[in-house]
Amino acid sequence: MGPIVYGCGVKIALMDSGLGLLPAAAAVRRLRPDADLVLSLDPDGMPWGPRPTEDMTRRALAIAKAAAAHGPEALIVGCNTASVHALPALRALLEPDVPVIGTVPAIKPAAAGGGPVAIWATPATTGSPYQRGLIEEFAGGVDVTEVACPGLADAVEKADETAIDAAIAAAAARTPAEVTTLVLGCTHYELVAERIRAAVQQPGRAPLVLHGSAGAVAAQALRRIGVQPTPEAPATAGVTVLLSGRDGALPPAALAYAEGRLLQAVSPTR
Repeated sequence: MGPIVYGCGVKIALMDSGLGLLPAAAAVRRLRPDADLVLSLDPDGMPWGPRPTEDMTRRALAIAKAAAAHGPEALIVGCNTASVHALPALRALLEPDVPVIGTVPAIKPAAAGGGPVAIWATPATTGSPYQRGLIEEFAGGVDVTEVACPGLADAVEKADETAIDAAIAAAAARTPAEVTTLVLGCTHYELVAERIRAAVQQPGRAPLVLHGSAGAVAAQALRRIGVQPTPEAPATAGVTVLLSGRDGALPPAALAYAEGRLLQAVSPTR
């Protein structure tokens, strides 16, 4: 086998209304430190969740176009809500030239452990036909509790420590004590995963198993473009940030999280 050649010009774009794209971006960076990243956020339109589907899809298409203008080889939709409502339109716009990878709550791998399982998600997603369909398809026979987490995504977006703690505590109080597995059904929640674990973990029980989507989504993006993970590659790549289509920088709140600090530390944000 010949030597591995790094710096092969891999470029991956990620989109979300806000910081929910950070977990997948950091996962891509860990798998391919030499991959350029394009982070396309929509501060002018956030949050997307309360918007009518047509309006949210319009905004998602606009920031996807902004990202696509930078020539990525794949686009990750780092948002559960946008994946539910806008994925067909995004794929119609960009594929087959640019594969579009959506984010789906990790209900299937969570249910494989046998449960009981809790799914933490936004109020709009909790109880939705989409989430109920995933439960019926992948978690038949498993005890599943859907837990709405009002205010948690907004608190994470603002890095509001007090509001984060309050929202986590309220959701933990609605989570059955016997739960052994927890699905993080909103990408923002992965930024505070260990705080969620600490709030839900029951004394004397086996460690709570958390299931997010970032790692699987990042790996799928690389598979779609035929690129192997090379975590040992030199960290030589850059990060481009777009804010509602304008050149910008990571919001200051991003640096409250390890994922945001990783992206800033590896290469200057431009």
